[in-house]
Amino acid sequence: GYPNISLSTPLPGIPKPLFASVDGQEKYETKITTLENELDKKNLHFLKDEILLTLEKHGGICDCQTSRDTTMYAVSAEVKGLDTVVSLLSDAVLQPRLLDEELEMTRMAVRFELEDLNMRPDPEPLLTEMIHAAAYRGNTVGLPRFCPAENVDKIDKNVLHSYLRNYYRPERMVLAGVGIEHEQLVESARKYLLDVKPVWGTSSAPNVDLSVAQYTGGIVKMEKDMSDVSLGPTPIPELTHIMIGLESCSYLEDDFIPFAVLNMMMGGGGSFSAGGPGKGMFTRLYLNVLNRHHWMYNATSYHHSYEDSGLLCIHASADPRQVREMVEIITREFIQMGGSAGEMELERAKTQLKSMLMMNLESRPVIFEDVGRQVLSTGKRKLPHELCHLISSVTAGDIKRVTTKMLRSKPAVAALGDLMELPSYEHIQAALSSKDGRLPRTYRLFR
Repeated sequence: GYPNISLSTPLPGIPKPLFASVDGQEKYETKITTLENELDKKNLHFLKDEILLTLEKHGGICDCQTSRDTTMYAVSAEVKGLDTVVSLLSDAVLQPRLLDEELEMTRMAVRFELEDLNMRPDPEPLLTEMIHAAAYRGNTVGLPRFCPAENVDKIDKNVLHSYLRNYYRPERMVLAGVGIEHEQLVESARKYLLDVKPVWGTSSAPNVDLSVAQYTGGIVKMEKDMSDVSLGPTPIPELTHIMIGLESCSYLEDDFIPFAVLNMMMGGGGSFSAGGPGKGMFTRLYLNVLNRHHWMYNATSYHHSYEDSGLLCIHASADPRQVREMVEIITREFIQMGGSAGEMELERAKTQLKSMLMMNLESRPVIFEDVGRQVLSTGKRKLPHELCHLISSVTAGDIKRVTTKMLRSKPAVAALGDLMELPSYEHIQAALSSKDGRLPRTYRLFR
């Protein structure tokens, strides 16, 4: 061994290392062309056996995902199969056959999913649905994302065609390509998308809902016996789940970046997840909540952001008897967001957000999802190094400013499970308007 050599001193006799350098700029630029029929650019699909077979010839894969505000059809294949892939997308998006037996199979799948949603041990999807319904009561992103059971049978070819006629329009579409020459993509788009008459026909005046999301705040409760969810060899104790959210901002606003940093700073997770660097063990919800209150099973921060509004929320779960204390711990965390962020925790959150962004953008499917979403909503794309620069510039003052604005909004609350100990909505609201985040004291004669 070499005594007393510091780790930064080169070892004797070892050649000088050469490190890979990054110039901070992407090697490839993102080009955007608007076609004559106003089709922007975006990858789209309907999973059919023949589509998959055709794709296999080009080493391709495809899938379709929907979120509250976009539907994305995605195909990956060898570059020389570009024409085939774009013509497949065109067929899938504009010429779906929607046969009766397909519709019936889909209805069965939807019914099964709806039953499954209520039985899942992980209540996250259900709570997210509930908090949106509370935050945007009866409008836009607050409307149910899952089909109400009584509507499943009413959805037929006519209903789908009228939806497609209104929403699958060129001006609402983006075709995004990654790892492909821009001109080649434009040429394929012209060939297969420009003058194609969709199977549902065209109408000159679309009947599109252009409402702006109206944040209302409010509470959605679901009394539910959660004891049956915990079946299995290692039964999970019966838990009550709470989500509390406040209005943040749209992803088009400059404050979106400070909110993303704040969400990272809060972090959190489940009390059983194995820790390690990058796991967020130094985030506030770990340090202040999970490490101090061992009876809490989960405390996680989430940020949902849309074109005209956003929601920052914290999900927490614990034994039903400790719900009141759990709610107060969360309301206090919200109030403390308005204090000064420590330099160390702020830097850590910024670094973590940047590394997550860069890591995600290593994978091509994520890149074109990013291109597609950004171009669809803003008409342009911010490159990773621009986003990293914006993240680096966030100050403790920005965090304080966006939190102060957020704390003026009415809370949105979702509660699931045994709710005997749940404080009233008015009390939660009072705690979030107070100086220390404490719930008003209540005295009960009988417990």
